[in-house]
Amino acid sequence: MAKIKKGDLVEVISGRSQARGGDRGKQGRVIEVLVDQDRVVVEGVNYVTKHVRVGQTQRGSKTGGIETHEAPIHVSNVAIVDPETKKPTRVGFRTETVTKDGVEKTVRVRYAKKSGKDL
Repeated sequence: MAKIKKGDLVEVISGRSQARGGDRGKQGRVIEVLVDQDRVVVEGVNYVTKHVRVGQTQRGSKTGGIETHEAPIHVSNVAIVDPETKKPTRVGFRTETVTKDGVEKTVRVRYAKKSGKDL
């Protein structure tokens, strides 16, 4: 089980501060997790401008130009936001036994280390 998943609310914990034009302290939802590169794409964080070649669609409208979108950021530079305190926290795992339809099952659950709440 991964510590950070798609849809998690995370905060950038390293890099340049917002006063200096960086993204440290910003919070956003994880759009995509790139497991093989150890990177995540976070909504509203690490915007880059990309020059796309101008083309035409079937209807004749122009596409391309200068576009901005989120670029991947390393997993070590973000931390999950605690649902109770709204501050960054570490992630822990615990096993719980769940009874469903008379059958006991052990399940791994992610939880916030600061407050103990399930993620």
